[in-house]
Amino acid sequence: MARSSTRPTSRDVAQAAGVSQAAVSLVLGDKWRGRVSETTAERVRAAARDLGYRPNLAARNLRLGRTRTVLLVVPALTTEFFAGVYTGAARVAAEHGFGVVLYPSPEGIGPARDPFASAQAALDGVIASSMAADALSAIRGDQLPLVMLDSDPDGSLGAATVNLDIADGVRQVAEHLLNLGHRHFLHLAADVPSWTFEVRARELAARVAAVTGTTVRTARAPISIDDALTAAEAALSAPGPRPTALVCDDDKLAAGAYKAARRLGLRIPDDLSVTGLDDLALATALDPELTTVRLDAELFGERGMQALLAVLEGQEPEAGDIPVDLVVRGSTGPPGPS
Repeated sequence: MARSSTRPTSRDVAQAAGVSQAAVSLVLGDKWRGRVSETTAERVRAAARDLGYRPNLAARNLRLGRTRTVLLVVPALTTEFFAGVYTGAARVAAEHGFGVVLYPSPEGIGPARDPFASAQAALDGVIASSMAADALSAIRGDQLPLVMLDSDPDGSLGAATVNLDIADGVRQVAEHLLNLGHRHFLHLAADVPSWTFEVRARELAARVAAVTGTTVRTARAPISIDDALTAAEAALSAPGPRPTALVCDDDKLAAGAYKAARRLGLRIPDDLSVTGLDDLALATALDPELTTVRLDAELFGERGMQALLAVLEGQEPEAGDIPVDLVVRGSTGPPGPS
């Protein structure tokens, strides 16, 4: 189909597809389901492609009172995980004509400086990690449609929450280690005041306590390899029976635990089994490769954006936590002789 020298309009698309302008608006605004047939929707999309039609987003946004811009608030940009969350969120946003502004809350704690003269004027909504929630009041994001990630659904600030099934991930780790025969555990816990880390500690303690003759000790460290090294070395050198399994809240903490084990002359997994949580690229760079819980960061971001779009449309977001999987590698094995 030949394209005209002037910019095509929605009327041109309607004429080419043999439908009304209202039908074109429904299809290109992704609101056609239940109103026009799938065949008609595809005909409209094909006509728009052939004509090179692009909707006038500025005019539509002015009409709807929307900027079609979403703010994604994360603790920091230094982790692979949150890069994946952004990638997934941005992919879904682009499919619906939205843009995503990524805003890191320094060190995961607020208050952070307002990047906008008025967030309410510049944004349609906010997606925020619970670890960066303190930044919301400073940027006035708590006064906008809000979806919380990794947040207690019973006490969330948001209109919706989206969570990975972290509790099940920890249960999978505990069952794996218990089935291998481990009874004495060290929990290398992230020293971060966040619901997600509280869940990890609670679930590990509950699962291990259900088996007689078990113990769990806890050491805390900020999420860095050096801090994890210091905390793990001190805990593994402490008086009393040495733990045979070390459960880490994060793969970076596990990397620090590896260094501590080697300093103390402990072999992984012969003397000490180690597990992580995230399945970062780091997990397969370690030797032996790390047994860890795989979290699908991109799917997490996708679901967060889908939830916010549903909230903006007055619809109910998809329910249910996102499943996670334990990936068993070479860092875990039966406990060695005591």
